[in-house]
Amino acid sequence: MRNRTAQNLLLFIAAVLWLHQHYPLKTANAQGTWNVLLDNAGIASMHTAVTHYGNVIFLDRTNIGPSQINLTNGVCRDNAIDLTLTHDCSAHSVLFTPGPNTVRPLFIFTDTWCSSGQFGPDGTLVQTGGDNDGLMKVRRFTPCPSDQSCDWVEESDNSLQDGRWYASNQLLPDGRQIVVGGRSVFTLEFIPASGSQKVVLPFLNQTDDAQNDNYYPFVHLLPDGNLYIFANRDSIVYNYQTNTVVKTFPTIPGEPRNYPSAGSSVMLPLQADAENVYGANVEVLVCGGAQPNCFLYPAPFPPASQTCGRISVTGTDAPAWNMEEMPFRRAMGDMVFVASGDVLIVNGAENGCQGWGNAINPTLSPVMYVPGASEGSRFITEAPSTIPRVYHSTANLLPDGRVLIAGSNTHQFYTFTGDFPTELRVEAFSPSYLDSSNDGERPSIVSAPTTIVYGQAFTVQVQVTSAAAEFGVSLVSSPFTTHSFSQGLRFLRLRLVGQVLISGGDSSTSSYSVNVTAPPNSNVAPPAYYMLFVDNQGIPSAAASWVQITNS
Repeated sequence: MRNRTAQNLLLFIAAVLWLHQHYPLKTANAQGTWNVLLDNAGIASMHTAVTHYGNVIFLDRTNIGPSQINLTNGVCRDNAIDLTLTHDCSAHSVLFTPGPNTVRPLFIFTDTWCSSGQFGPDGTLVQTGGDNDGLMKVRRFTPCPSDQSCDWVEESDNSLQDGRWYASNQLLPDGRQIVVGGRSVFTLEFIPASGSQKVVLPFLNQTDDAQNDNYYPFVHLLPDGNLYIFANRDSIVYNYQTNTVVKTFPTIPGEPRNYPSAGSSVMLPLQADAENVYGANVEVLVCGGAQPNCFLYPAPFPPASQTCGRISVTGTDAPAWNMEEMPFRRAMGDMVFVASGDVLIVNGAENGCQGWGNAINPTLSPVMYVPGASEGSRFITEAPSTIPRVYHSTANLLPDGRVLIAGSNTHQFYTFTGDFPTELRVEAFSPSYLDSSNDGERPSIVSAPTTIVYGQAFTVQVQVTSAAAEFGVSLVSSPFTTHSFSQGLRFLRLRLVGQVLISGGDSSTSSYSVNVTAPPNSNVAPPAYYMLFVDNQGIPSAAASWVQITNS
């Protein structure tokens, strides 16, 4: 009897420890809230992008058999070289509309498995590569309001010069996109090509290894017009116009960081100075990853990385990685800016790496990384989700300040059994700045321009109920998010010229005119649509205005 009691006690303790590890309780410092928006989106979104109408493109691969949502009006996809289903009447892309939380099926023909993309200057999503018949394809989605019928348009020929599977895209200052790397592809090219030939980038070959940890390289456009490119554990500043490496950085300590090790990266917010100059100290953050050769390990899988590396990529000083430790180990995490300029690190697992069934122990608690905090106090543990999001998950900032979380499929096909079934639910994480306790300080945007011109002043009119008013204005791009990297993500804090009280000024609602200066050039902010947020004393508006940056 005593032995049975001891055994039961041990089982109870083990169960408590497992629950604490997998479903940690919300502690006093855990912040934010979660809401399931839709129980079944029809597809598990491998690629997610928010359009300037505020609706969201979800995109999966095609060679996966039937999805859980059908195409409409009797439309089917007949593709003789589909690897799974040559006659397919289900959709593999949908348009999700926050608010009513509805989806509309979209028609995609060629395989978009592990492809890349980026919004262009006119708001069209340019989507490149994939697998099988999609390997050299270019596709376009021109957004429209949710009640209209925009859909994917695929170029009839193979428009890419190299097959791009696991590549990364970056919008350039002239409105073109550069497409970098891919599976065993050590070149880059431009969309549209406009006569340009593909270019060999030896750095991609140099960072290759037995596990191919240089897929989906992290690519960031710097304010001087050069590119910061990170692959595996190494990084360079690259001048794509002269095809020269401008700068080489030390190897980041620790584990491989790119696919399939699945770390993530952001370029930290760019801040304008009093002369409207950006880039005095540009820093890049790289977090998470997996053990070398994780892809080859049998279960149980090795622990993921627990470190972040932060490095200054400008200036004349010798660069060095400043390493910090996250509260949780994480591979397959997504890093996304929230409206305050902090970095949410969400999704992923504490053991393993990307691939079919190659991870266990989901990391359910996101953390907020506060770039301006002192070292040692930059990570804030957020309230946990109850839904594991591992391989093929996404996270994207919505214009209402929430973060949309979708996807997760650790299987080659849609599989709804086992430890990590294909995840069709869509949820939203609301950071603590959306708490109702902040409503008094929260500004609301009354009017803002729909277009702004480089270097020119413009005005945003806001209202606030708080007697205290200290405003800031930020622009946030809308990236193409896939495989733990948000391609084209950037956050800009604009130069504030001044604020003028229009009416009010006491405890009643007050109106202000906030005067700011647009970014000086397209190196700082490539021409595109951005979400414009106004914050008051660090509390951002609950709704952004979409603004397009142009040359005239």
